[in-house]
Amino acid sequence: MRTRFKSDIPSSEITSKELFLSRRDFIKTAGFMGMGALLAACAPSGGGGTIPANEVPGEAGAGPLDVLNSFEDITNYNNYYEFSTDKTAVNALSKDFVARPWTVEVGGLVNKPKTYDVDELIKKFQPEERIYRMRCVEAWSMVIPWNGFSLSKLLNEVEPTSKAKYVSFESLYDTQRYPGQKSPFYPWPYHEGLRLDEAMNDLAILATGVYGEPLPNPNGAPIRLVTPWKYGIKSIKGVIKIELVEEQPATLWNSIGPNEYGFYCNVNPNVSHPRWTQSSERRIGELARRPTLMFNGYEEQVAHLYAGMDLKKNY
Repeated sequence: MRTRFKSDIPSSEITSKELFLSRRDFIKTAGFMGMGALLAACAPSGGGGTIPANEVPGEAGAGPLDVLNSFEDITNYNNYYEFSTDKTAVNALSKDFVARPWTVEVGGLVNKPKTYDVDELIKKFQPEERIYRMRCVEAWSMVIPWNGFSLSKLLNEVEPTSKAKYVSFESLYDTQRYPGQKSPFYPWPYHEGLRLDEAMNDLAILATGVYGEPLPNPNGAPIRLVTPWKYGIKSIKGVIKIELVEEQPATLWNSIGPNEYGFYCNVNPNVSHPRWTQSSERRIGELARRPTLMFNGYEEQVAHLYAGMDLKKNY
């Protein structure tokens, strides 16, 4: 049994499966199309780029607190640069991606390193439903019912040593299966990282499904990281390697634009992106904007991780 928090979202407020799949049309209507080539590759995605310069964030409160999003939203409009920088092309390009067999290597500063078959992980750590808000760095958001297991369960099994301070994640590198990796503009493969205490927080999960179904290809099949209090760029897809390390690891977006994307990438309405405000967001399915919550609404569970830190400096 999980502890209940005020931030927990009832199933009635999940983004509907239909809107999840059809958010492309909604975003076109809402004026979210178009993004620069260096906008962050968060996923599931649906926001399309910057907030237009002539768009003033409106008052929040139009519709329910957490609007239902659909399965179609998540799978038909995705940032997944391993396939393409064109959000609308990812679904088609990933259609024939084969996500089995798949292994995840877990090692580094651990006592019991091991390579797992993904189906072995699913069987060993029975996935549960986690209904989370998802906030993209591009200032759109959703509510998604993930299926997955706590990352801490896997880390505890391999037994981190006393020297382990961070957890590094690496995605698959295969230019035949990931045509977007032929682009020379990104330091492939995708790398991400968490502090060990962040990774051990119960909110951090390895997702293997969504809406009670196996994780779709456009969303990182067969396994991806989900950290709901952080911007979506932290939730790396197609994970093949998890390594416990002593030094802070490099991350793809921090390497590309350190002035725009920090290591932590915590959702913080008080720290603007250099090119747009983060104080408000557009929930997929809504036309009006709403205020962005500190730590995406998970302050009760994670604020203690950053006690005493300058959250503007450590963004």
